[in-house]
Amino acid sequence: MRRARLRIAVITAGIITLLITLVGLVADTVMAHAQDEQVSREVRYAASRGDLARPPACAWLFARGAEPLANAPEGFPLLHDLRRVRGGAEPVERTVRDNGTTYRVRTQARDDGTVVQAVFDMRFQLADRTHLWFALGVAELLGLIAAVVTGAVLGRLSVAPLAEALARQRRFVADASHELRTPVTRAYTRAQVLSRQAAAQDLPPAHRDGLARLVGSVRQLGEVLDDLLLSAGLTAGPARPSERRPVDLAELARAVAAEETERVGDAGLTVTVDGPEPAVFVAGAETALRRAVGELLSNAIRHTPQGGAIEVTVGATGATVELTVADTGPGFGPAEAERLFERFHHGGDGGRYGLGLALLREVVTGHGGTVTAEGRPGLGARFTMSLPRCAAPATQDVALPVRAGSGRA
Repeated sequence: MRRARLRIAVITAGIITLLITLVGLVADTVMAHAQDEQVSREVRYAASRGDLARPPACAWLFARGAEPLANAPEGFPLLHDLRRVRGGAEPVERTVRDNGTTYRVRTQARDDGTVVQAVFDMRFQLADRTHLWFALGVAELLGLIAAVVTGAVLGRLSVAPLAEALARQRRFVADASHELRTPVTRAYTRAQVLSRQAAAQDLPPAHRDGLARLVGSVRQLGEVLDDLLLSAGLTAGPARPSERRPVDLAELARAVAAEETERVGDAGLTVTVDGPEPAVFVAGAETALRRAVGELLSNAIRHTPQGGAIEVTVGATGATVELTVADTGPGFGPAEAERLFERFHHGGDGGRYGLGLALLREVVTGHGGTVTAEGRPGLGARFTMSLPRCAAPATQDVALPVRAGSGRA
């Protein structure tokens, strides 16, 4: 919502700036054209009819036998133009920049044969243009201030209803998911008990298969509810600056792996967690980062076949800390890498990714980091989470290795 309000303010300021700039360009073009026409008329009149002893204001006249005024600018008359016109050439008119100003100079022969050179000082016309641009600059500044204030007010007014609607939607999703979670968990537990009893009592294969499918369906329903709860909890912004603390990413990964020990053992997998010495830290909300690391590990466990291996590696490169989760699962094609982070995307192996990876990216992005996926069909997958490194806290405890499954952590 804050980004939307800021975007509205920036767009409003940009439009006003563009309009003022266009008005300034048009005004400057019109003024310059009008001034050029006026100066041309003045210098032509002075050259053809002006009094050599009393030239018009801001002008000087030079001719053979005429005494130039005492305040005549240096560098004039232009002798080569005078010689050229005296030799029978057409009138010559040019613009000369000298003495810190601009002059319009016209040399022509009068009806009586006298060759006259008129020099017109354009400093006042140039000053008018400077004043115009100064006024436009002041108007631009005032317009930007007004645009920022107006954009902020309009942004708040326009985004407020949407923000309220989204807040209500999140509350509804969280409440509904929370209320459904307990009965679904009970149903899942009961279905598992019935499935095991069917296997122990050697019921017909059709009955056992039906109960196994029931267990899988209830489990998937539970995963959907977990995803919805996670979405409602993280959408509000899990990494507010006030909640950020130095977090040992390797220690966090070991703790997450320890929580998955039973699941890893049931699946016959090997999980290895390696971290650097000394420990490296990132600034963030520990609960949100725990969910992010947990989602990467849970995703690897779901997609790694029995007997497979999962490696979790934490390392630092300059100002960045990287956590990589690599598995020996079925992998995915390069074209699937970006789509994996779409909500409820189904991978090429038929596996469901749900909201987890999409929310993982939101968490990592909220912490100023990135997450990428690499994989090849049949050669496993590799997910890398990169976060900005921060200084270690004043006191730090080095976590002991935690074993998960049959591997070391």
